[in-house]
Amino acid sequence: MALVKVKNKYQVTLPASLRQKAGLKIGDFLEARIEGKKITLTPKTRLDRELTRALREIDEGKTYGPFTSAKDLVRSLDREARKIEKKSA
Repeated sequence: MALVKVKNKYQVTLPASLRQKAGLKIGDFLEARIEGKKITLTPKTRLDRELTRALREIDEGKTYGPFTSAKDLVRSLDREARKIEKKSA
């Protein structure tokens, strides 16, 4: 069992051994729940991380579309592929 100290601003540092066992990375989210006097931190799934990233990209305008047809979608993908090819050439 690891013992952690509550610091200024009620922050705690999770020991490296626990972070590694839980597979945590910087930027990951933890769900905090209170059960009686016990606080439980549960890592959110990779899907949750990817969904959060995708929603942020939508907010930042990093999307294409909407498209009125599949043909319009394919045209857009072709345009973007040509741009990438030009940059790498």
